[in-house]
Amino acid sequence: MQTVVVTFKAGEHARTIIDEVLGREARVVYLTDVGADDRRSALGTAEALLARNTGIELDDAEHALIERAKLIQFLSAGVDYIPLDRIPPGVPIASNAGAYAEPMAEHGLAMTLAAAKGLLREHRNLEKGQFNQFQPKKTLRGAAVGILGFGGIGKAAARLFRCLGAEVHAINRGGRTDEPVDFCGTPADIPALLPRLDVLLITLPLTQSTRGLIGATELAAMKPDAILVNLARGEIIDETALFEHLKANPSFTACIDAWWVEPVRHGEFRMDRPFLSLPNVIGSPHNSAAVPGTGDKAMRLAAENVRRALRGEEAWHVLGPDDMPPR
Repeated sequence: MQTVVVTFKAGEHARTIIDEVLGREARVVYLTDVGADDRRSALGTAEALLARNTGIELDDAEHALIERAKLIQFLSAGVDYIPLDRIPPGVPIASNAGAYAEPMAEHGLAMTLAAAKGLLREHRNLEKGQFNQFQPKKTLRGAAVGILGFGGIGKAAARLFRCLGAEVHAINRGGRTDEPVDFCGTPADIPALLPRLDVLLITLPLTQSTRGLIGATELAAMKPDAILVNLARGEIIDETALFEHLKANPSFTACIDAWWVEPVRHGEFRMDRPFLSLPNVIGSPHNSAAVPGTGDKAMRLAAENVRRALRGEEAWHVLGPDDMPPR
């Protein structure tokens, strides 16, 4: 049987899922269960790896052993914080794109509605004794919602926004989609699209081409009362430019789930600008996918992709040159 190596510490429930998907296809070796010699033997014969972060779970010598693998499958959708350059050249690498799409899309909609209805701002006003019963609010019916990154999360979000009567304007690399949208274009269409949007939802992966994609010029092109929602990576938006734009445009709202320095990716949470002091910011601790059952789905999808590779089928979400994170 082919060998699949699981590089992270997997609990009993996770092992049950992995065994259900791969038990008849492969011999599964859990690195945390074996000694040094068996680790090297398993990695040297592995047809596939199921990993969280190989940069932590494997040392330099062990990275060199996996050169014959048919696939390195990660559990996370975003892999920009993993040192992929340590993986031997030519070994296919797959993200778990779309595994967390539905809860993240709901979170994005919730943040958008909170901004459109001024929920946090009016909550604070009530605490101060202000009862702004007749303060106008926004509706999403008829609003133009732009979604940068029209993969699993973007498509799931589009379905929710369309239920509320919003127009959906999608941006992806190919400029095409089978989803019912009002417009689908490529990144080249972003400058023309931004002035039309009431809501901009960011669900792009962080790559060399998306780092700093939204800066001062792009923010200035947007409506002064637009809503910006970032579910992806902080680095896609220029941090200083966003802070200055928010200060200068109090009707503009930023909903930030993805920050520039975060514990999982950087070992700490830090802001270079005091965003949470601004009344037109809604923040959450990158927990848009933290819904019971989501981890099980992600584990199953990752294992199923490994199974595809073992069977000689085309694996999903294999990274190409344009998908690689910035260095």
